[in-house]
Amino acid sequence: MNLAPVRADIVHLRAGGTSLVIQAPHAQAPEVLHWGKDLGAISASVLRTLSVATEEPYDGNAPNEPLQVGVIPLSSTGWMGRPGLVGHRSGGRDWAPHLRTSSTVVEAADIVVEATTAGGDLAVASGGAGRVSYTLADEDAGLSVRILFELLDTGLVRARAKVGNTGADDYDLDEVALAFPLPLEADEILDFSGRWGREREPQRLPVRLGCHLHEGRHGRTGFDAPMMLFCGESGFGFAHGRVWGLHVACSGNHRTWVERCHNGRQVIGGGELLLPGEVSLGPGETYTTPWIYLQSGDGLDEVARRLHRWERSLPSHPDPDRPVTMNVWEAVYFDHNLDTLLRLADQAGSIGAERYVLDDGWFLHRRNDRAGLGDWTVDPQVWPQGLHPLVDRVRALGMQFGLWVEPEMINVDSDLARAHPEWILRAGTDLPLEWRNQQVLNLALPEAWEHIRACLDALIEEYDIDYLKWDHNRDLIDAGDATHAGRAVVHEQTLACYRLMDALRADHPGLEIESCSSGGGRIDLEMLTHAQRFWLSDCIDPHERQQIMRWTEQLVAPEYMGTHVASPHSHTTGRTSNLAFRAGTALWGHFGFEWDLLGLDEDELARVREWVDFYKEHRRMLLTGDLVRRDIADGSVWLHGIVAPDGSRALYELVTRSRSPLSPRGMLHVPGLNPDGLYELCPRLVGGGPEGLFLAPWAQSVGDDGTIMTGRCLDEVGVHLPLLYPDQVLLLEAKEVEN
Repeated sequence: MNLAPVRADIVHLRAGGTSLVIQAPHAQAPEVLHWGKDLGAISASVLRTLSVATEEPYDGNAPNEPLQVGVIPLSSTGWMGRPGLVGHRSGGRDWAPHLRTSSTVVEAADIVVEATTAGGDLAVASGGAGRVSYTLADEDAGLSVRILFELLDTGLVRARAKVGNTGADDYDLDEVALAFPLPLEADEILDFSGRWGREREPQRLPVRLGCHLHEGRHGRTGFDAPMMLFCGESGFGFAHGRVWGLHVACSGNHRTWVERCHNGRQVIGGGELLLPGEVSLGPGETYTTPWIYLQSGDGLDEVARRLHRWERSLPSHPDPDRPVTMNVWEAVYFDHNLDTLLRLADQAGSIGAERYVLDDGWFLHRRNDRAGLGDWTVDPQVWPQGLHPLVDRVRALGMQFGLWVEPEMINVDSDLARAHPEWILRAGTDLPLEWRNQQVLNLALPEAWEHIRACLDALIEEYDIDYLKWDHNRDLIDAGDATHAGRAVVHEQTLACYRLMDALRADHPGLEIESCSSGGGRIDLEMLTHAQRFWLSDCIDPHERQQIMRWTEQLVAPEYMGTHVASPHSHTTGRTSNLAFRAGTALWGHFGFEWDLLGLDEDELARVREWVDFYKEHRRMLLTGDLVRRDIADGSVWLHGIVAPDGSRALYELVTRSRSPLSPRGMLHVPGLNPDGLYELCPRLVGGGPEGLFLAPWAQSVGDDGTIMTGRCLDEVGVHLPLLYPDQVLLLEAKEVEN
């Protein structure tokens, strides 16, 4: 992309079906006029008219100047909602800044600059994907701000700000957030809550006057994180309804909100949540916000697909030929017996596994979860020859080797804690409340960071480790730096984690890191640029996983989602599920197992191999294709599918969530295919198929030609639903055929 820097008062960028229009005329602070559906190629005069058209009338009881809701909202412009910049100097000085734009630089593909009048009073720049940066200042307050916008090729918008202290004394920064306009037609909110083992719980509510604020104060992204906070037309769904979304890409504390004011203005905003005194800028120092990601589209699937396309363009994106993974946690827990682990490796190899992961329990003093965190050396009492006998067997079977670690945590009962108690995060003299019998190691301290890096580096070198399951099993409570009077350091701790992951991957090319945080407690778009896999939840019950997976992929592409087949009896819910439901659920991500395979008979092993073979046959399409989702009838049946990028074939799962008077009596509409293409649709009964299946007449010719219809007919008319017991998955495959 050829990027040419220019200066302009109004900027219009277009890419991926999205338009972004920003103005900062006459040195005002930048204000977004539009982000959403592509406006097409419009002239400078029309853009100038657009600027005027968005101004509200004066009613005699308002500021004399038109209200401008800048990207960093300030009361100095007449905005009386949530501010975008909060801070002050000693004595309460400089708390109400007046920011003015001193320069604007546009770098975009195919850029054109025009004047809006014959006199050339305003310059307007139009172009494709690119960047716009604004430099603002309040010299009296001693503040500088640089705001950067990017419109990416996929239509995804992102923005961030850097605040600098140009004054002579310290500036205590409490908050920097960015806000963007929403039309009043966006009158319904969708965000997410959750808890351990039930992450990504959707919740909808109407937009009311006032502020809907969602904060995360866990020191990690959190089980109850909003993911991408959506606001759209009432009733928006997967395939219909205009929707706008915002995501704060921060793995620490964060906040997002939707605010509707009495003046008819409505915004969506967000930023990092800073703890008291966490960021104090000395003269010349700066603070940079996380990236704020913005997305809009017709329906949630379009939004998800745009995000997935961007994620697949990242340098850190994993290869779509994801190895079938065997993790031994639920098979052995802390009982690390070499003979058992070797037999598990043999069994994993026999079913076609390609990666073997040794979970918690391998390091010094680690016989339970009350000791050892921080002592990242192999325990010689359990492993007298180190991990070499197991690693050698795994390699001989043709599998990669992975290892569980929790580098940011420490047990008080550990050699490291006894040697360096000052490395434990605390706000006062007492240690914080324990969580899962552990405390947090202060990686913001260079010496602690380097110690952990050296330990992990030595392990990776000695055992040629391919994959780290990187856990983070507690919230950060009273997370202060004990060496600096307990000053809050969640912000610095989060950045230190990113640096540690990046350093290890730079030193060991090809190393893959999975972000696990008591399951799904640290999933966000910034972590996605450092990790290549996410453990979605410690709950592997397929009934629960269906919803967890459905909403996780609203933010992250399927290839990032660790999806395992667990034992028939769930360790977290007590439910019992058959293999078809467990494997049919796990198929739609990075497939693997967390199950004691040693108890399986030959018939069970044969059915497991059939599922592994089916995954390998389809994984490239499953992990590169386009997502489609639908609710059927009253939502008691779900359809989930992946369509090949060229539309030539697709794989769908039909999931029965519960019994209902409305299902499965009705038609199944099959979306996502080329409307004029001709497709053969047939069920795929892997491992014998689901229990309680009664196929409709169109699907009963299994093994012969399936039902052949056009993509348009499959979508608009569809086929009759089969009968299925609850908690079952039926796979359907569509293949394009010649006319």
